[in-house]
Amino acid sequence: MKPTTQPPKDSDPLRTEVRVESYALKRCGCATPTAKCPDAPRTVQPAKVNPDTALVFDVRREADYAASGETIPGAMWKNPEKIDAWIDAIPRTLDVVIYCVRGGSVSNAVLDRLLAAGVKARYIEGGIEAYQAAGGKLAAQ
Repeated sequence: MKPTTQPPKDSDPLRTEVRVESYALKRCGCATPTAKCPDAPRTVQPAKVNPDTALVFDVRREADYAASGETIPGAMWKNPEKIDAWIDAIPRTLDVVIYCVRGGSVSNAVLDRLLAAGVKARYIEGGIEAYQAAGGKLAAQ
């Protein structure tokens, strides 16, 4: 008599793993569903930023933010040094765009933390300076 194989049940770990992998494939579109996916873009071009279609966070250092007086319309300032206090409140289902002054170390550090926490995030390449140079409108803080 041959052993029979039963179809996997919903509680079967293999089936659950496939579901998780399938979700990750949809999210980034590649065959490596991880937070550090090589095909998931880390940046968005300044001219392609639409504050109406994404949750936008200004993550400039407190001194840079205070000295500027301007922000991308609709952006919310979040202190990058206190990310532990606000990271859990970010919805995991929305697209998030972050920016700092020039899109350097601050944006990269915050982005790494957001991606590790499962947030679908990117940063503006070149920061708020590149956004403004590309014709992006700024608003008073």
